[in-house]
Amino acid sequence: MPLKPHEFWQELYPPGFFACGAQTRHSELYPAVLADGRQIALPIRALPGDGGFGVASLIVNQASFAVEEALAGHMIAAVRPFGPDIVVGVPTLGLPLAHAVARGLGHTRMVALGTSRKFWYDDALSEPLASITSPWHERTLYLDPRMLPLLHNKRVAIVDDAISTGRSTAAVVRLLGKAGISPVVLAYAMLQTTRWQAGLRTLDAGLGERVRGAFHTPLLEAATDGSWRAVDVPAATQARAQP
Repeated sequence: MPLKPHEFWQELYPPGFFACGAQTRHSELYPAVLADGRQIALPIRALPGDGGFGVASLIVNQASFAVEEALAGHMIAAVRPFGPDIVVGVPTLGLPLAHAVARGLGHTRMVALGTSRKFWYDDALSEPLASITSPWHERTLYLDPRMLPLLHNKRVAIVDDAISTGRSTAAVVRLLGKAGISPVVLAYAMLQTTRWQAGLRTLDAGLGERVRGAFHTPLLEAATDGSWRAVDVPAATQARAQP
């Protein structure tokens, strides 16, 4: 039976529950595959103005607690080898995952970036921010200057819910760079398509090699029968999603 809109992101299905291969045709859902083989049903969204292409969607604050905990668990395992001293969370949907990752690493706190300017903020520690899910709404990303002592000379992990085009990540990296900070690892629940790779390479040639994710989803192309097929399923990116 097709899933109802509120039923996505709620279950951890056993390995192989949904068909998921390079030649598989998908209807209303794409099954994300975690490193342990379990699957999460994601709705497919047509990209606005992209001529028949779509992506699998994850809204982590609408996911069940079991799914959120599973995603955080894979992210914790992926970033632990980098030995981060502090986790930086990206608003809005990256913040619950950042809390979970920081706790899982045994940290006592994390640093949250913000999009609401407080009166004590410094505009020199800000950066324009846009995302694929809100292409018509540009915001400003801020780093609270009071948090700088927690970041200086520390191994910093960036945590967010997803990376797609890489524009949001680029804004975060540029913002931290204004404070002299370069992340040792960037962790996401979802690596959405591979479009982010080229953008990160122009920002920092080695940045993409420090990206980790709980799972990868491909760019999807609509067929004439209304189904969707994956058009980028690179093995290297899938492997990088594992610890």
